[in-house]
Amino acid sequence: MLDYVDLEADLSEEERLIRDTAREFVDEEVRPDIGDHFEAGTFPEGLITEMGELGFYAPNLDHESTANVGERAYGLLMQELEAGDSGVRSMASVQGALVMYPIHAFGSEAQRERWLPDLADGSAVGCFGLTEPDHGSNPSAMETRAERADDGGGYVLNGSKTWITNAPIADVALVWAKDRSAEGSPVRGFLVETDRDGIETNHIDGKLSMRASITGEISLADCYVPAENVLPDVSGMKGPLSCLTQARFGIAWGAVGAARDCFEAAREYATDREQFGGPIARFQLQQEKLADMATDITTAQSLAYRLADLKERGDLRPQQVSMAKRNNVRTCREVARTAREMLGGNGITTDYSPMRHLANVETVYTYEGTDDIHTLILGEDLTGIAAFE
Repeated sequence: MLDYVDLEADLSEEERLIRDTAREFVDEEVRPDIGDHFEAGTFPEGLITEMGELGFYAPNLDHESTANVGERAYGLLMQELEAGDSGVRSMASVQGALVMYPIHAFGSEAQRERWLPDLADGSAVGCFGLTEPDHGSNPSAMETRAERADDGGGYVLNGSKTWITNAPIADVALVWAKDRSAEGSPVRGFLVETDRDGIETNHIDGKLSMRASITGEISLADCYVPAENVLPDVSGMKGPLSCLTQARFGIAWGAVGAARDCFEAAREYATDREQFGGPIARFQLQQEKLADMATDITTAQSLAYRLADLKERGDLRPQQVSMAKRNNVRTCREVARTAREMLGGNGITTDYSPMRHLANVETVYTYEGTDDIHTLILGEDLTGIAAFE
């Protein structure tokens, strides 16, 4: 696999084990059928508990149900899963970074005991409800609301969320809503079991990207949740935004995996495919494409590794994650397009991965902060001037 400046030479034994375990899992369990799932628009649900058994959900959390590995090991896991498909990495990323992380960081001890073991082993599935039909890039304008129930012992939730990964199969939804019963209507996190009255999780069909991923909506109509379901240790947008920072870190690594998979497919094809009396890899135009892709992927890898070092020592800033998410997803987008081009007509089939990765990365380019929004985050950090309004 492409590692042009020997970044993996410095991996620890544990990091190599996690990388190799995830790579073997993808080779044996994901690659053989993922093209069929993509074409059918289905997620390989049988992988959910298997990924749990392998410890793929939030292994970087310090909890008795998780492995408590380092941030680079976690990044390598995300890289290898997305080399298989963005939908597989998204499943693990949402479960770990967007559901388990906030329960671990902001939840009560009872909430941690109730949910973390089941989410960690895959016997329960979680989803993260932030984006709304009319509020995507500006989540602070959300309309979903929570109000104290008449009995004073819980909350009643109303509103809707959309583009929610895992929603149709989730056992619990972490819903972010404005608490209208508190001064200033602060945003709070509510753990809503999906078998409660008043909640529906409908499937979104017709996707042309992330087809091997389960995406849905959350509709809340006078849905009652008890007070003990509220995350007690966070209030305001700090809660959901801190979760997104965790997830974006994984996306920056995952994009490297998808890009690397596209490169490897193109390199193998170029050395095997013969035209005009020899392999097309002998032509200067093809070698230039491979050289450009390898250089761009290596740059993205280096940025991801640096992020892991900063995160490990507690110095990572959200703006640095924005830079990596923006750069690495852009790189993946361009590499996937170039790789598909090198495969010619064969490249548009599910027999090869680049076209599937290319379609998926259009979603990754958009979700958890669009490319434009991350550009503005960097612009504000560099100039001190906000350009969001």
